[in-house]
Amino acid sequence: MTATKQTAQVTVVADGTVVTPKGFQAAGVHAGLRYSKNDLGVILCDVPASAAAVYTQSHFQAAPLKVTQASLAVEQKLQAVIVNSACANACTGEQGLRDAYEMRELCAKQFGLALHHVAVASTGVIGEYLPMEKIRAGIEKLVPGATMADAEAFQTAILTTDTVMKRACYQTTVDGKTVTVGGAAKGSGMIHPNMATMLAFITTDANISSAVLHDALRSITDVSFNQITVDGDTSTNDMVVVMASGLAGNDELTPDHPDWENFYEALRKTCEDLAKQIARDGEGATKLIEVRVRGAKTDEEAKKIAKQIVGSNLVKTAVYGADANWGRIIGAIGYSDAEVNPDNVDVAIGPMVMLKGSEPQPFSEEEAAAYLQQETVVIEVDLHIGDGVGVAWGCDLTYDYVKINASYRT
Repeated sequence: MTATKQTAQVTVVADGTVVTPKGFQAAGVHAGLRYSKNDLGVILCDVPASAAAVYTQSHFQAAPLKVTQASLAVEQKLQAVIVNSACANACTGEQGLRDAYEMRELCAKQFGLALHHVAVASTGVIGEYLPMEKIRAGIEKLVPGATMADAEAFQTAILTTDTVMKRACYQTTVDGKTVTVGGAAKGSGMIHPNMATMLAFITTDANISSAVLHDALRSITDVSFNQITVDGDTSTNDMVVVMASGLAGNDELTPDHPDWENFYEALRKTCEDLAKQIARDGEGATKLIEVRVRGAKTDEEAKKIAKQIVGSNLVKTAVYGADANWGRIIGAIGYSDAEVNPDNVDVAIGPMVMLKGSEPQPFSEEEAAAYLQQETVVIEVDLHIGDGVGVAWGCDLTYDYVKINASYRT
């Protein structure tokens, strides 16, 4: 029996996974793309599901993204997502595109699906061709199921430099029916989404159209996945895909439905949960940094400043060194193109106010250093200009980040 914890009208399912919503299965196998770990996975739905996706804003979109876009363009439905790690299949020209289309065809044939009901995703080293003989053999070994082990096999298969699996699951009530949202994600480095080296796969059994699901995903992405940063680099392969089986049995959801906010919040919490896990697992990271900005002219400006602060290498290194150098926070705010009144800004690190009305405040260096040793560090800023609010997440910058990325291909 799943363990749950109540939060408002949305419940977090502590041991829920991407296969907890009705109608979904998953699998992951070792196809030989990596030395020993799982490197090929699939999510399979019992029925063609309403689907939506958002993609990296990089000019160099990888071949799998183009194939997924082509699939969704037919009728905005998906029944499977086939994913490999170890090779990004990016910047691989016409051969890479042919390989991505072949992955789609092989998956469709393996599970008896229409070609356009299959999405494709890849992650790993850029500029290398997929070892298609291993992909072909690996897809034949995929046997999806709906157990925790099946979900974890998939979750492992999508990882690259990640140190932990990332999953989230929430439930709510719509028309008296239990609606579940589950998700799995990967991401550790090159994280500066709009989006970055990040893949997220979200499933739900809600009855909702693809068009409405797409609008909800875009809105939620802007306050979750697009508000995380690890190192300021944007990748070629990032994608968030949502599939809705409709098997919960509720009336079709729209923004006018009386239970719309319940579903929207469940989807938002799932995305935010996964985004924070990605930020916390930044390459070499030891701490999650959360920046909360209020008092901005608009929400957009607040989000922009929050992300600018959490993305500052000087702020990140100060947090790693447990140095309460609030001047670095001011520095990051100062080069933002958002509206700022430099004579009236408040800054707090955890419970300690460092700056009030742009006037330095006394604080205990020892208490500040102790706070900065915690696994989660919260920075709060009040601009005293308007009602805009925004939050962003990131991580500290450590010696290990350099070590990992200095030898990524070896």
